[in-house]
Amino acid sequence: MIKFNNKSILSAALWIVIQCMSTNLHAQKNDPRDKEPGFWELLFDDLFDHYEEHPIQNKFEDNYRVIDLEKQWKFQIGNDTRWASPSYNDESWVDIKVPGDWENDGFHGYDGFAWYRVHFDGRALRSNEAHYLKLGFIDDVDETFLNGYLVGKTGDFPPRFRTGYNSDRTYFIGNELINFEGDNVIAVKVYDEYQKGGIVKGKPGIYVSGGSEDLLQNLYGPWKFSKSNKRIFSEPDFDDENWDVVLVPSYWDNQGYRSLDGTAWYRKTFELSFTPKSGEKYYLTLGRIDDFDETYLNGQKIGETDDGGDFGQSQSYQTVRIYPIPKGLLNKRGKNTIAVKVIDIGLEGGIYSGPVGIVSENDVTRMIRDRR
Repeated sequence: MIKFNNKSILSAALWIVIQCMSTNLHAQKNDPRDKEPGFWELLFDDLFDHYEEHPIQNKFEDNYRVIDLEKQWKFQIGNDTRWASPSYNDESWVDIKVPGDWENDGFHGYDGFAWYRVHFDGRALRSNEAHYLKLGFIDDVDETFLNGYLVGKTGDFPPRFRTGYNSDRTYFIGNELINFEGDNVIAVKVYDEYQKGGIVKGKPGIYVSGGSEDLLQNLYGPWKFSKSNKRIFSEPDFDDENWDVVLVPSYWDNQGYRSLDGTAWYRKTFELSFTPKSGEKYYLTLGRIDDFDETYLNGQKIGETDDGGDFGQSQSYQTVRIYPIPKGLLNKRGKNTIAVKVIDIGLEGGIYSGPVGIVSENDVTRMIRDRR
């Protein structure tokens, strides 16, 4: 994610947006992505290069790769739901290099559905950490499975096609889906509408969220989500049964809310997986949030971050949220509810990077130092 810190850079950015809009309006008469002569592709190539050259700006800077998936994967043209299964035998499939577009790897001119599969050894991972599958940029649409379970999707397949080729895929994978004792299978269903196709660019791998190993209570994974805004949403007994479900941490733009700027709410109800000690202090960490937040635990406001800056000036999105939990507020037996009001003032929005959970005072100092 890129934010701009002075008027000259912001002006240049606005000029790019205007050019993008005019180019896209013209392109819609022919092809919705205008991949020739390649304006969008060149633009996102530049952005990706910026992330690599300036890692402090990289939105995945707190994650580190523990399993390298830049290698040969198995590949098959077509579409069969059985191919998501970890028990499916893919030995007859061809090998293909990942990342790389299939047009330049023997499949020139092919547009349509194809599947990728790869195995990894779960013994390289630790069950006390939070893990992500990062695939990079996929042209155009994907559904991604781990051991037969859907863990992420970007874009829309036909007949309501919507490309996701400019999104850097990063999908949280719950530890309950990982076989820490041996073989695991990743299967990726890809649809390409036009020209280049496949897992085309990035640093694919299994990543660990930095700081997750220090959490007493891991709060990664599914949260309830609403783009409405009512004060009652902060109350612990509010019924959020009919709310949508999103994965945290991850931009809401990559989970079906691409055009959402403004206010939305997250809620998470859980029981403690540890026993609080009477003389110990605890903190709730929500990682980084784009842009502003008000955070409630069991109906009580415990923190907020809002530097008051406008779009292009605010730095709140870079602040790691670590809020002290008032003594006695956690329910040792029974349910606890976190409610987070998030205000996005432009570009991506939401709780987008970890660590997310509850940490003791003994570990919070190191966590703050490492995340700043």
